[in-house]
Amino acid sequence: MGILLTIDLGTEGARVGAFTEDGTALGSTHRPYLTHHPRPGWAEQDPRDWWAAITAATRELLSGELCRAAGRVIAVAASTTASTVAVVDAAGTPLRPAILWMDARGAAESEQTARLCLQHPILEWSGGSDAAEWLLPKAMWLKKHDPDAYRSAARIVEAVDYLTFRLTGRWVGSQMNAVCKYNYDTLAGRFPAELYAALGMDDLIDKLPDEIVPVGGVAGPLADSAAADLGIDGRPVVAVGGIDAHVSLLACGGNVGGLVSLVSGTSSAIVTEVDRPTTSNEVWGPYPEALNPGKWLVEGGQVTSGSVLKWTGESIIGVPRDELAGLIDQAAAVDPASHGLRALDYFMGNRTPHREARLRGAVIGLTLGTTKAELYRAMVEAVACGTRSVIDSFERSGVPCSRLVFSGGIERNTLWQQVTIDVLGRPAELVIGENLTLRACAVIAATGAGIVPSLTAGSRLFAPRVRMLEPDPKRSLLYEQTFDDYQRLTAALRPIMCDTVDGGSDAAAGARASFRVVR
Repeated sequence: MGILLTIDLGTEGARVGAFTEDGTALGSTHRPYLTHHPRPGWAEQDPRDWWAAITAATRELLSGELCRAAGRVIAVAASTTASTVAVVDAAGTPLRPAILWMDARGAAESEQTARLCLQHPILEWSGGSDAAEWLLPKAMWLKKHDPDAYRSAARIVEAVDYLTFRLTGRWVGSQMNAVCKYNYDTLAGRFPAELYAALGMDDLIDKLPDEIVPVGGVAGPLADSAAADLGIDGRPVVAVGGIDAHVSLLACGGNVGGLVSLVSGTSSAIVTEVDRPTTSNEVWGPYPEALNPGKWLVEGGQVTSGSVLKWTGESIIGVPRDELAGLIDQAAAVDPASHGLRALDYFMGNRTPHREARLRGAVIGLTLGTTKAELYRAMVEAVACGTRSVIDSFERSGVPCSRLVFSGGIERNTLWQQVTIDVLGRPAELVIGENLTLRACAVIAATGAGIVPSLTAGSRLFAPRVRMLEPDPKRSLLYEQTFDDYQRLTAALRPIMCDTVDGGSDAAAGARASFRVVR
């Protein structure tokens, strides 16, 4: 008997979980860290805070009674937010703050990739261009606006690759992140040198991981230094993880046709796999063998979802987090047909289907009589409309969406759940009491340790508990108009939003936040 140790490096903090070899959860712990927003549209974190949070959470978890009784850690797997980019020296020491996934400073660089689609067919796997969030546009931005950091960097890597290095001492990249976030060619097993050269980024390849390994593959044994930091005896195997939301497909009880995983938390990531590639400039992908062999992964998402609700409830309305339940109850009692508000949820741009980093949030219909509960409900409805936009774009692209599985922070907000289902007009499953990324990492760890023969076998063994969510037919009918208004409002305000962002940007200013390197 032994422990599968799992790590989920999220936006607001690190969560560490422990599972037995048959998928029984032994518990989890969480440690927060800070995000800094030095300029509008920017978001940064200190990678040293990630490791401090992980080590503290792991030590607390493993000291618990259930873990002490379960035996030694036999395998470790970690997944992280994608497109969170660390810039480090050869020893892995950060040279500047990591650029968080939601950071939109690479918008102009993203547009450069779009102009090369015809010459570089590999861009078809990302719908014709790289998103502003991705590693390549961010690396391009660094080279132009922070050249000292770019030139000094031994590595410019995804957060999961940085974490794998901290765990093993080896620069091993996740095949999932490589193909989904910096255009790695999984079919040919190579970096897209021609695309990088066309963008003036020939030297980026030497700064990326030395080896790309599929999810569930072995990165190496746990390094002695990492074991000491984490309080782990021995040298358990470290399995290669991937993108937190994308690996969630492994924790839905078996990947059948039409399964869509919707991880709705700070942001919303919406992912599925298909047997044959489909081409669309609305969705991201299809990415060959990003997760399972012979499958193509398709992704979409909302850059901001739960974060919009947090901003509305806590920052604007001023309700403390431990009192939000009361505001949610009040908003649930508001008649959606009478509050007269329409809102947009694009606070940090749009990922799917508009692929536009310059879109921003909006509320119209405000009066002096508008209440806090009405405002909160309108923002929930906007986030739900954003989710429907993604699902609609999947189906327009020929991607089946017959089984929807929700997980993440949405489980703690019953209004968000019901409004989303009503706007979608279809039933869905909600994972109960689980961090799906941690459970998926248990599948990955079990695969790396040879406990299960494949990710697919582990997925069936480690199925979560779920409950069904059913839409209210009358409200679904009402929300057809709300969704139509949401689309019309997006079209009307898009030019103004883009002009405003373009007119107020000065990408060269303040390129580097104050950042003291501790060696």
